[in-house]
Amino acid sequence: MKMFLTRIGFNSKAVITGDITQIDLPPERTSGLIETKNILQDIEGIKFVFFSKQDVVRHRLVQEIIRAYEDLDARKRGGKGAPNAG
Repeated sequence: MKMFLTRIGFNSKAVITGDITQIDLPPERTSGLIETKNILQDIEGIKFVFFSKQDVVRHRLVQEIIRAYEDLDARKRGGKGAPNAG
């Protein structure tokens, strides 16, 4: 990631996409995406955008699948699940 980001030139833009909910690294390994966010989040001119299930524009079932996984994650953390979106 550092090698890519340090090659940004004048009048250029870079967009990095990823989904931190789909990281499959072993627990002892650090995600480059999360690490980059933590390192760069306070730098002026760098922005991070996070989407939620409300941003899904695919099939209605995709929203249901995302909700089911969010509910599972909440139960694992001891919560009751995602609030009802309607």
